[in-house]
Amino acid sequence: MGKISRTWSLMSDCWQMLRQDKSLLLFPLLSGICCLALLASFAVPLYATGHWEPPRSDAGSSQQVAYYGTLFLFYVCNYFIIVFFNAGIVACATMRMGGGQPTIGDGFRAAAARLPVIIGWALVSATVGLILRIIEDRSEKIGRIVAGLLGMGWTVVSFLVVPILVVENKNPIAALKDSTVLLKKTWGEQLVSNFSFGMIFFLLGIPAFALILLGVFAGSMTALVACITLAVLYLIVLALIQSALQSIFQAALYLYARDGQVPEGFRAEVLGGALS
Repeated sequence: MGKISRTWSLMSDCWQMLRQDKSLLLFPLLSGICCLALLASFAVPLYATGHWEPPRSDAGSSQQVAYYGTLFLFYVCNYFIIVFFNAGIVACATMRMGGGQPTIGDGFRAAAARLPVIIGWALVSATVGLILRIIEDRSEKIGRIVAGLLGMGWTVVSFLVVPILVVENKNPIAALKDSTVLLKKTWGEQLVSNFSFGMIFFLLGIPAFALILLGVFAGSMTALVACITLAVLYLIVLALIQSALQSIFQAALYLYARDGQVPEGFRAEVLGGALS
């Protein structure tokens, strides 16, 4: 309970930083738009040609290579978009924690300066993602369980990779090794923070579903459409805030784990518990 309480306090500190620079929400917004556009560019042709479903186990090698090759390309592009915009937030957050006054342009320039390592990390992440997908496709029940467990482990060990890429400009493998080392210091806090971030925002999302139910019981199509529209907009804003806070938290935890000093804007008694 102490760790969960500390995570709530960490979220409050991250929120205060986001309030000082609301323009940081532009990064997850653009990331979401680009990811949706990318998904449409892949999904529409695949659906139109009937190649949406994964090939059967007895399918020819050429069909499997074509399917998983396309999936790998999608993963690379998707991870690149996500990491690029996350790098922008992390760059701005680390600058502000160092006493600077970064702009959105500073974030984009910092991310652009790290294009080679971002592309490299996108390739590594896509490779891991493809392997997990193949495991899942090969066995519906057991494969999903194994892929889920491996995916959770991968998410944890790579938690601090993006801040390391942005601040230290290390290659993806070196960044992953450093993330694993820092992880040993912050193990419990990362797991609990990930859980509680998701749980807290799940609870914050409940009003949206209540609003949809209100529209259903209103008995009016106009009211239902209005309630659904408001609920969707609310959930989108909530998702943008969660993404931004998560990146700010990663940056703060990385700086403290690396330097042992509390970044500006965070409380020592709160962040200090991350290195237990």
